[in-house]
Amino acid sequence: MADKNGVTKDVVMKALGTVMEPELHRDLVTLNMIKDLKINGPAVELTVVLTTPACPLRNVIERDVRAAVGKVSGVKSVNVKWDANVPTDRRISAGQLSLPMKNTVAVASGKGGVGKTTVAVNLAVVLAQAGASVGLLDADIYGPNVPMMMGVEAMPSPTATQMRPAIAHGVKVMSMAFLVKPGQPLIWRGPMLHSAIRQFLSDVDWGELDYLLIDLPPGTGDAQLSLTQSLPLTGGLIVTLPQAVSQADALRGLEMFRTMKVPVLGVIENMSYLITPMGERVDVFGQGGGRALAERAGVPFIGEIPLDPHVRIGGDAGAPIVLSHPDSPVAQAFKTIGQDVAAKVSVQTLMAESNLIPIQMIG
Repeated sequence: MADKNGVTKDVVMKALGTVMEPELHRDLVTLNMIKDLKINGPAVELTVVLTTPACPLRNVIERDVRAAVGKVSGVKSVNVKWDANVPTDRRISAGQLSLPMKNTVAVASGKGGVGKTTVAVNLAVVLAQAGASVGLLDADIYGPNVPMMMGVEAMPSPTATQMRPAIAHGVKVMSMAFLVKPGQPLIWRGPMLHSAIRQFLSDVDWGELDYLLIDLPPGTGDAQLSLTQSLPLTGGLIVTLPQAVSQADALRGLEMFRTMKVPVLGVIENMSYLITPMGERVDVFGQGGGRALAERAGVPFIGEIPLDPHVRIGGDAGAPIVLSHPDSPVAQAFKTIGQDVAAKVSVQTLMAESNLIPIQMIG
């Protein structure tokens, strides 16, 4: 039905059918991303339902929506509102443990000391800041550092049937560090490790999560195998340093994901460079290794994270740099990478569900 200006919902929806979702390469109407369309005289109001609250291309979508609807005869103003509905990797609820997470992302490296936990912690906080429901599982059983970096010392008292995760900076956190005395070594064989990881998944009251990020231990051993046997992974991230020796180790982690049939979302290069007080860029650990690894492996290169002493200071104090120094180049890099990862997870999940949406594997 048309109003006095002749504008109808059908005409507006037809215009919106020309607006493509930049990551999924299909129009917003086909993807059911438009809701609450209202027409009041020459004013049009609508809500765009994103596939992640951390959408990196929201401005592009808004620009294209305003342009398309603005061309409809009689329309004078367009008010765009936002919502998000993160797609669900249905293998997770249908798996052995039937868990209430929509997506699971493992963060791995082939060796220690590359800042993998720092990356996992800051990405979790970035996604939570965007409005997503996020959990962070510290699966580095032998060297659990996530609680220190998140600023939590203990988890809440358990219920009669389940452990409850700690909550820090809007993220639900679970770690072996909550269950052992500080400094106590864990000298466990594979079966004990496997049992602990399954308990951290099934015996913790995670609630419904948009994303569960999993900080894996270095290497390609029992913990990685136990995790992939217990939980379908939506995707994996590889963290590396720029130098050649780190690339070689990271490649083993990447091939581990492939062997276990885990989609590789991409490579993140940490400690890429240092900006001196004079504004000079210093390539402390070399240059371009992460991008070279991604190109060699045929996976996306997600981004570079520069060196900054505040990363270490914040990690020691339980204040991730995206919170302690949100305007710093490092924090901005984490924000961009977090948005990119969220978009890739949505594409990966929808592609697997529909078998219709192509994914670009070379970034």
